[in-house]
Amino acid sequence: MKKLLAVLLASLMVLSMGALSFAEEEEGTVYDYDSLTVAVTTPMTGKFFTSLWGNNTSDADVRALLHGYDLIYWDIERGAFRMDNTVVSTMVATEDEDGNHTYTIVLNEGLMYSDGTPITAWDYAFSLLLQSSDAMAQLSGNTFRPSWILGFDAYASGEADTLSGFTVLADDQLAITISGEYLPFFYEMGLLSLMPYPAAELCPGVSVADDGEGIYISEGSFDAEALRQAILDPKTGYMTYPKVNAGPYTLESYADGIAEFRLNENYKGDPHGNKPTIAHITFKSMAQENMAEALKNNEIQLIDKATGVKLIEQGIALGNEDAVFTFNNYARAGLSFISFNTERSAVADETVRRALALAMDRDVLTASVVSDYGIRADGYYGMGQWMVQVLNGTIPYPVAEPEDESAAAQAEHDDKLAAWEALSLENIDPYARDLDRAGELLNEAGWNLNAKGETYVPGTDALRYRRDENGLSPLRLTLAYAEGSAAGESLKNELTAQLAEAGIELNVESIPMSDLLPQYYHIEETQYDMFFLATNFDVLYDPSAMFSENEDGQHVWRTAALADDELYALAVAMRRTEPGDLLTYCENWLAFQQRFMLSLPAIPIYSNVYFDFYPQILHNYVINANASWPQAINAAYLDEYAEETEEELAGEEDVFNN
Repeated sequence: MKKLLAVLLASLMVLSMGALSFAEEEEGTVYDYDSLTVAVTTPMTGKFFTSLWGNNTSDADVRALLHGYDLIYWDIERGAFRMDNTVVSTMVATEDEDGNHTYTIVLNEGLMYSDGTPITAWDYAFSLLLQSSDAMAQLSGNTFRPSWILGFDAYASGEADTLSGFTVLADDQLAITISGEYLPFFYEMGLLSLMPYPAAELCPGVSVADDGEGIYISEGSFDAEALRQAILDPKTGYMTYPKVNAGPYTLESYADGIAEFRLNENYKGDPHGNKPTIAHITFKSMAQENMAEALKNNEIQLIDKATGVKLIEQGIALGNEDAVFTFNNYARAGLSFISFNTERSAVADETVRRALALAMDRDVLTASVVSDYGIRADGYYGMGQWMVQVLNGTIPYPVAEPEDESAAAQAEHDDKLAAWEALSLENIDPYARDLDRAGELLNEAGWNLNAKGETYVPGTDALRYRRDENGLSPLRLTLAYAEGSAAGESLKNELTAQLAEAGIELNVESIPMSDLLPQYYHIEETQYDMFFLATNFDVLYDPSAMFSENEDGQHVWRTAALADDELYALAVAMRRTEPGDLLTYCENWLAFQQRFMLSLPAIPIYSNVYFDFYPQILHNYVINANASWPQAINAAYLDEYAEETEEELAGEEDVFNN
């Protein structure tokens, strides 16, 4: 796989350059420079308040439009978390004798919610206490447990009356203390991520106080039933219909899978000082086969995260036919995968999961969905993540040339370079298809009989059985994917045929995303052995957050219900790398990936390149692996398109922001 990503992205650059090389603007199209309609393939489920109820990508996009003023942000250029200067005027970090790190934060003046209500330090305190409350768990949410904040565990368990590691010093000042026991943490400043939410909307009558020993609820309480009404009411709940928010847009309406947004006039800007100018945004999902025609006919103006081969080719062709249309492409910081539900007996066995991985031809599966616009994934990673790109040779090893020419300096440089060169994704088991080995593992796991109870013979018997308390049980598995998923449709027939060759019967169903996610997250009873899904990773990549602790003290990968203390320990080792120590982080990252592919809470399928298509009336739309369209739209604007001459195009080094 070495250099494969670099070659792939280089070929896409050639495609990009070709899309604007000739054509004339179609006459007669009248664009509205106040409105933008954005189309995606993934339907929204209405989970627009925090990610505690799941992280559907379309819901996450809506949350990025509606909620804002996080204390920190990811600086793409520097590759680090920084304080958001729009929100924070001053941040001072100190360390005490116990190794605790305290960040004292002063907020800027003039921060307001969309209704004009001032945002203060108390709003951040309320947000933290609400999201981490037991009441949220009673609403079937995945409760936020910021154990890195000093004193949180004692407060959450009731041993302490206040959360000592979070203090409000004044209306515009707060302090957050990261426990020394949680340090080092590679993305330490990312632990300060926190957005404000309006207490008056969510919990009328609840007040937060701080008497000098940390924050606590001074009036009212987080009553689960009251919160259920305030958050989950299907007609008025804040989950789906937030009336007061702090992001760049407000929600005008949400019905029939379509969300309408208006500018939040009280929004001060994103971390770069950008304030959106597009007055009205419509956001909806639609079938991939209809998108290119809808873009051409001005029914939509932005296709986001296109992955289907046919749609990509249609979009590129559209740009060749009409120079007003263009696109950006960017490596995805995520992947598509098949997640196991180990509460189901057949896939609870690691041997069976490994056999399934060996029975699949993931190269064929990848090609069937994304063709040349993606690569097989061999771990819990995406091709747009920096560690993947370093190990693949897409970006240079972070080893500076020695400042002097001494033999010692050169030797030290060579040793560092050798340490980096020793790391490779090729050190991860790729599970190349091997039906013989898959059969051996299935026999080992007891799936070695046919329908008559005799020895299973590959090529003769259709289905494997094993003998258990119910007699002969067939190796029949079920897999669910989201309705409308073109990738799921492409995968269905190919995967079923591949597993059948190994004696495994696979029944594949498409179900609404709103039904799939609660089962995947084990919020509701699960009916399937496997789920085909996709995820895009946060910049703060911390797989240890995927674990919870069961009654036996084991660490469980939540979405698979899989206990694996070793995988958890490797995830913790990764996060506990000293900030800035990139080599050790990547060594720990690689060790985690190797264990992940042995334990297999999920089988990675592919990571790919996203394409965003749009007419060039949308200016300054800069998007990449670490930004979503709601972030990119803050700096973008709508205005008429003036076609460049061939001479102007020839003088440009880079037509697109790739």
